[in-house]
Amino acid sequence: MRQRQNAANAAIKDGIKNPNFSSEEEEKIWTPKSRLFSSSKRVFAVCLAVRIANSLLVQTYFNPDEHWQALEVAHRITFGYGHLTWEWKRGIRSYLHPMVFALLYQVLAFFRLDTPWFMMKAPRLLQSIFSAVGDFYLYKLSDVLFGNCVGQWALFSQLANWFMFFCITRTLSNSLETVLTLVGLYYWPCIRVSSNKGELVSRKWGLFVAALACAIRPTSAITWVYVGLLELFVTRDRLRFIFLELVPIGILVLTLTCLLDRLMYGSWILVPLNFLRFNFLSSGGDYYGTHKWHWYFTQGFPVMLFTFLPFSVVGIVLSKQWKLSGLIAWVLGLYSVLGHKEFRFVLPVLPIALMFSGYSLGAMTMPNSSDSQRKGSSKIHTKCRSIMRLAIFFLLATNIPMALYMSLIHQRGTEDVMHYLSKEALNEKVNGVLFLMPCHATPYYSTLHRDLPMRFLDCSPSEEKGILDESDRFMLDPVGFASELGKNWSLPSHIVLFDSEERQLKEFLIAHSFKEIRRFFHAHFKVDRNLQASVVVYALTGR
Repeated sequence: MRQRQNAANAAIKDGIKNPNFSSEEEEKIWTPKSRLFSSSKRVFAVCLAVRIANSLLVQTYFNPDEHWQALEVAHRITFGYGHLTWEWKRGIRSYLHPMVFALLYQVLAFFRLDTPWFMMKAPRLLQSIFSAVGDFYLYKLSDVLFGNCVGQWALFSQLANWFMFFCITRTLSNSLETVLTLVGLYYWPCIRVSSNKGELVSRKWGLFVAALACAIRPTSAITWVYVGLLELFVTRDRLRFIFLELVPIGILVLTLTCLLDRLMYGSWILVPLNFLRFNFLSSGGDYYGTHKWHWYFTQGFPVMLFTFLPFSVVGIVLSKQWKLSGLIAWVLGLYSVLGHKEFRFVLPVLPIALMFSGYSLGAMTMPNSSDSQRKGSSKIHTKCRSIMRLAIFFLLATNIPMALYMSLIHQRGTEDVMHYLSKEALNEKVNGVLFLMPCHATPYYSTLHRDLPMRFLDCSPSEEKGILDESDRFMLDPVGFASELGKNWSLPSHIVLFDSEERQLKEFLIAHSFKEIRRFFHAHFKVDRNLQASVVVYALTGR
């Protein structure tokens, strides 16, 4: 019985890259009639078009780091004003990632395109180009490993997955890290079997991209330690790999990033060391909340994969590509050790899981060698095609609504309110803004793009345990905190807050001559606090 099952699995796998068919016959019989995949340029063009549309459709707020750790810093570099969070004061962030968007802002300023719309959309449009590169390299990697059929379905899985649509075009460092991971994996010989003479050149490119990923986000080292050890195990020229490739390329990238950070910080800062001390040695990230150790396995990663999960599991089993499935387990396992967990931390291995989904989908569309010789194989293939169509319909019907809802509707109020204030500030109707809401709940100067006095509630980690920050004190007692704040403040022209706190502060606002002028829908359900259904803007009226 076991032999029969193994034979069946082998037949399915052979169907992906069937040795009984020449490459020309395989392309002629099983590649769709569309000439889309006949050219790499066409594939990339499709990826780019999809991601540009993707970036324009993303209009919601996901994670503060998208704005506060990238665009806000870039805005300060380019225009001279912008808020630097406590991470930049402690030197645990590198300027390499924000510098990408600082260059974009320079271009916008040069052509006088730094209008509210461009300031809001241009960074994500730039990220959409990077995202398309990542999609393209996932296709190339899948093609090299499993053949063109799997490459097509892996690309389909990548483009259709709701979380990739929701997250990959955002200006998070994790998004760029994911792109670099896909590019880097493609060039590592230990990942893709290659007998080409250019293998060493390929590995050097892989090392360089890996070093860049680690410079942008030091935790990317979790991925590349695994890949590096794997390469060290299989390569014949270990000494060359270590001393003539790994060490020189690593030192080169580290030196360049240290010089950049020296220029921007004004002193020598070793960001990876500071990052390691805060997040791993002192568990500083736990300040922002913790989860159970198994969260990535039982909740986080399954939610990201969503309905692609069973297809990915089947693809892992059928493909027997244990090196890449091991990488997924390795990353999820090491991140599980950390107390503070977020979806975006494991984003770099999501495309790999989606590639395995592409493998299982490809298995439904390709015949195997035994079936091709059996009478009635056409009926079997027709049945597989029907199952495949049902699977595609199921995946699209579940992922598209989820992607559109999360990208267009859920938590959009904090983005909308800043776009509104930026247009009001352009018309000189705003001269100061106070945000009475949890800290970093909205974009900041990078969207407002006017050098006006603004204030938000601070939530920097305290060195003394048990000391509540401003944001927490406000959430516990909005009226008491606002009353204390109102004793010695310079009145802003506008106050922004969630409706959940507005109900308690309405009398206070009216007493200080504030009147509601706009209300923006935010969410239908709560995330980690009470339901924040809308964002409300109050403006100061004449006394």
